[in-house]
Amino acid sequence: MIKVESVSKKFNGKPAVDHISFQANDKEILVLLGISGCGKTTTLKMINRLIEADSGNIFINGENIRSQNVEKLRMGIGFVMQNAGLFPHYNIRENIAVVPELLKWDKKKIQTRTEELLFKLHLPEEILSRFPHELSGGQQQRVGIARALIANTPILLMDEPFGALDNITKADIHAEFKSLEELKNKTIILVTHDVQEAFELGHRICLMDKGKIVQIGSPKEMLYHPENDFVRNFFAENRLLLEYKVTTLKDINFFIENKEVFEKYQLKENTNVWKALQKLSFEQKNTVHYENLMKTFNQYRKLQMV
Repeated sequence: MIKVESVSKKFNGKPAVDHISFQANDKEILVLLGISGCGKTTTLKMINRLIEADSGNIFINGENIRSQNVEKLRMGIGFVMQNAGLFPHYNIRENIAVVPELLKWDKKKIQTRTEELLFKLHLPEEILSRFPHELSGGQQQRVGIARALIANTPILLMDEPFGALDNITKADIHAEFKSLEELKNKTIILVTHDVQEAFELGHRICLMDKGKIVQIGSPKEMLYHPENDFVRNFFAENRLLLEYKVTTLKDINFFIENKEVFEKYQLKENTNVWKALQKLSFEQKNTVHYENLMKTFNQYRKLQMV
């Protein structure tokens, strides 16, 4: 869906992005991860030409974006900014309708699509007449996502979309984000500096440093097959928790050996070990199952590190 070939960008003679190449596949969430100043936001903005690349090429569906009209290109790409990026003097209805009005949709179509997205994003219709400052941070972020989704574009770019939210609100939105059926049909590139967010949402992670790509891979590949010490050290502080979260019960064959536990506590094969342990820890009588799961998980970890 999106192919970046040897793209570079300099600001004041200093490289912000230095000859990077990667591909975001159809219906994939690719996370650009790294500390502030590593080049991830610049990379994102070059995809919709908010920033023009100095060299290299970017293709969407095989077509070079340089050959496309800028306005037309952006109409086909949803964009979500940090702090939602809502227009403060527009009410919520007007904020959501910005792109459809540019596309000259009729009012009935805009209204129907707006109501559909409010329902999917768990937002009450009463907010439509309010202004951004009258909403909570979580509501503003959901409105920002609604605005990016309304035209139903195949590509969604997200620049630190949940960075300003508290951890509880962020966890709720992450859960909604992953379950939203509409997002499963899009190619999404998400920028974040939050390691846990990257692992929670990304199918693959592109770790950047000083304008270069250090490694691209699945969350498991980043943890168990780091390409160098930089990658290993980048995840060291969160490593154990991340391992619990990327490992499913199916991975460790715990599902097959403990079917009665799954049926009783409504666990599924794709439940991660972290969530399963949380469920099993609530009751004292689950101690044996809890300890068995821990033992099985630790055996799995050792095999991955060989």
